[in-house]
Amino acid sequence: MTFRTSRREWLIGSAAALGGVGLSLGSTRGATQEAQWNESARRGLDWLASHQSRLGHWTATNNTYPAAMTALAGMAMICSGSTTIQGPYAANVRRATDYLLNKVTANGLIGDASDNHYTYGHGFSMLFLSQVLGEEEDEDRREQLVEVLVKAVEFSINAQTASGGWGYVSAKDGSDFDEGSTTITQVQGLRGCRNAGIAVDRDAIERAKKYIYDCKNQDGGISYSSRNRGGSRPAITAAALAALYNAGDYESEHVPEMLAYSKRELHSLNNSGFGHWHYTYLYYSQVMYRQTEEDWHGFRDRLYARIVSEQQADGSWSEGAYGAVYGTSTMLIMLQLDRGLLPIYQR
Repeated sequence: MTFRTSRREWLIGSAAALGGVGLSLGSTRGATQEAQWNESARRGLDWLASHQSRLGHWTATNNTYPAAMTALAGMAMICSGSTTIQGPYAANVRRATDYLLNKVTANGLIGDASDNHYTYGHGFSMLFLSQVLGEEEDEDRREQLVEVLVKAVEFSINAQTASGGWGYVSAKDGSDFDEGSTTITQVQGLRGCRNAGIAVDRDAIERAKKYIYDCKNQDGGISYSSRNRGGSRPAITAAALAALYNAGDYESEHVPEMLAYSKRELHSLNNSGFGHWHYTYLYYSQVMYRQTEEDWHGFRDRLYARIVSEQQADGSWSEGAYGAVYGTSTMLIMLQLDRGLLPIYQR
């Protein structure tokens, strides 16, 4: 499935009208508020563009997680409407794509096997590159992307644990450990590939869905791991719910309970007690975006007000554990959901 025509029309129409990065965030609160969101997104995107390395990548604090950060920053840019060949950030998207394509290993892993959390980078890279593929018009580049993503899907499925989840590294590397956040990253990456026309084993997705169901507690929340059930984790619950939506599960018996739990814990935007704010709301915003227009608009206005208020003077957003690239990329993805330009984030 591709969206070339609609995105090109968007770029020509709104970029010309706004004199740069154009968007329509579907505001129900008037032009002033929408203009504020537009300007915040533009400043954030400009900051990301200015901090991309000459090699095409971004990193987290202490030059860590280059594959994951590059994919997330690239996603933020293609959420704005830019592709590898058009839009204000086309050069940045193209360089990020080139960097990740050059990080593919012989077994299909996108990233560096020496990273002890490499499944994050692999999952985010599948998601980013699959979205690039949906808009790529150069036939040679399309063939290269398809070849890389076919192998990446194979790697991800081989990395799945016996329980149906994923851990920080592949199960083929001798670890059968699993946990929720890496599982969600793989499910979204695989769904992005499937949307782009790459074959994905249905059984792997069904096993991942069962893994999520098996980790659900009586309060509707999802625990950290199938091996470490413990209490429910709001962040992982929101991410799991977004992943289930991506997998086409909107109506199972588990979804209403998970949604009710997420709303109880997260809807106020005050989750300082358990941290991981950027990660949590990256996924909870996707969940709310798939609810009714009334539900989404009410939540969106409060979310975007907080995002804009926390932006730094230079256009970035800080994030204590992983740094400004991570903070800025996740905030920009949230801030641009209403553009509806990417299949993976559409209703």
